[in-house]
Amino acid sequence: MRRWGPTDYRDMPWKNGGGVTRELLKLPHPREPERFLMRLSIATVAESGPFSLFPGVERTLLFLEGEGMALRREGSPEVVLGRGSAPFRFPGEVPFESRLLGGPVRDFNLMVDRELAEARLDVVHLAAGGESVLEGSGSVWLYGLEGRAQVSGEPLAEQELLGWDAPGSLRVQGVGDARVVVVHLTPRGR
Repeated sequence: MRRWGPTDYRDMPWKNGGGVTRELLKLPHPREPERFLMRLSIATVAESGPFSLFPGVERTLLFLEGEGMALRREGSPEVVLGRGSAPFRFPGEVPFESRLLGGPVRDFNLMVDRELAEARLDVVHLAAGGESVLEGSGSVWLYGLEGRAQVSGEPLAEQELLGWDAPGSLRVQGVGDARVVVVHLTPRGR
């Protein structure tokens, strides 16, 4: 088990220069040092505009806070993200424009090199004393969005990130009401 907290995170400019993201975790690419295998971050989107392009990367956005954001790509209907929206998955090489629906927003970002791995993002909501069991091969990361939880006996506070390699079963329990982001990373067989 590995643990990261706010002092381990880095604020990074967006690739397109249009904003800043707080990088929680970046796993290195095994062959290309300028790329990553996986990256987890939280972005603050202060104004409408284009998303950065990441060829070969599968992206998943989870809306966290704000009034909402509409995403549009040429030839497709707008996708509106707001409180309670399911995570939105899309290819990083496809140009998207964002339109804010009432001021700045924050979102959780999962990016993975699709040639090397597959990743899934879920959100677990726990009432006080509530419990969820996660099955995981590959690697699993849990990020505390709200409240406090325990993961197989390890405490998880807001803004903390815990990671396991090939954990088998993980038992997540709410210490009060809690909301936890769960990321599963599975390498692709070669």
